[in-house]
Amino acid sequence: KLFSVLFLIIFPVRNRLREIVGASTNWKDHQQALAERASLSQNLAKSQDELPAKTMKDSAIEAHLPLGTQPALREKYLNYHNSVRFGRILEDLDSLAVLICYSHTWNEELQRSPLSIVTALVDQIDMRQNIIFPDCDIKFTGHVTWVGKTSIEATMHMSQYQDGAYTDVLDATFVMVARDPENKRAAFVNPLKLEGPEEEAIFHQGEVNKTRRVELSTASLLKVAPTAEERTLVHSLFLNTLDTRTVSFRSRVLPPNSMWMEDAKMKGLEICHPQERNIFNRIFGGFLMRKAYELGWANACAFAGGRPTLVAVDDIVFRKPVEIGSLLLLSSQVCYTEGIHIQVRVHTEVLDPLTRQHNTTNVFHFTFRVEKDIPAIVPQSYGESMLYLDGKRHFDETMRSQG
Repeated sequence: KLFSVLFLIIFPVRNRLREIVGASTNWKDHQQALAERASLSQNLAKSQDELPAKTMKDSAIEAHLPLGTQPALREKYLNYHNSVRFGRILEDLDSLAVLICYSHTWNEELQRSPLSIVTALVDQIDMRQNIIFPDCDIKFTGHVTWVGKTSIEATMHMSQYQDGAYTDVLDATFVMVARDPENKRAAFVNPLKLEGPEEEAIFHQGEVNKTRRVELSTASLLKVAPTAEERTLVHSLFLNTLDTRTVSFRSRVLPPNSMWMEDAKMKGLEICHPQERNIFNRIFGGFLMRKAYELGWANACAFAGGRPTLVAVDDIVFRKPVEIGSLLLLSSQVCYTEGIHIQVRVHTEVLDPLTRQHNTTNVFHFTFRVEKDIPAIVPQSYGESMLYLDGKRHFDETMRSQG
């Protein structure tokens, strides 16, 4: 088999992915490689019925990150708190999810895959352990858990070797989409053959996940008004900030132990260089996730006045690819707080310096926890109130998923 057990260090995996699709290793050759890939369109299936069904075992991968046994590798993953940089783990998870999906769709009769498999969204990443140790080996396992006509759900589990046994660290669910060799239109993927009641239950959960995503999208505050309960909450927040001395709608007072939402922002800028490209010569999704996470973490840290711990990553949507040479603007906002928890939303967009047009590429949602009292976040405008409600929805969903 082409895919079995792999030792995961990000560059060898990305090199393996380049081999699968025939991508260039040098930026100067990327145009020629793209032209060569265009000819692979003739190998695409015209319907899903033409493709053989694959089992979950066909895509199963176990991969190792030997931080304990290879000290030279630790430098790349180490943060100044003597823990592992979670942004690097996000990069590895993204590469592994792509590799899992290519193992599901692999045709042994072809030298190169005609599919361009890209990340559509990160459905959920739930943390099972607060600290990732920088001197202990990490193991990733994963496989395909649900398949549509052109999309694939890959679920991964990460554990770390401590005291003679592996301890659970996180569970992650990614949704990938298959497109043609030029990444212009959708392409069919192999159906999934279920073997036994356990796999049927796993597949059913994938259907539940899909239904939940559709419902959340339909109820988005960008499309429909808040619920009656949410409207009452927003009005209550408004009343709590009125200056009782003036009896004016315009005069607002910040309640004790609170912070205006406007004062809980942080921004960043990245110039997108070829070094951070993926196998299709656009910016690597894992890089975007790492940069967004690090900005969101810094935002939560500055807001709380202490080191935050990640609880969950929720509903990362990849709306548009980011081209090489783009100016990537990142904006982080603390949008909701409850108890010791902080909900952070990071919005990324590309700026075309010639036209001055802004286009949203990604929206990220992170839930953090701090072991100290934190101020309550308070919106002032209607737009900020919608951000507050959206943050509350994501926080509530994270708490429900973690039981």
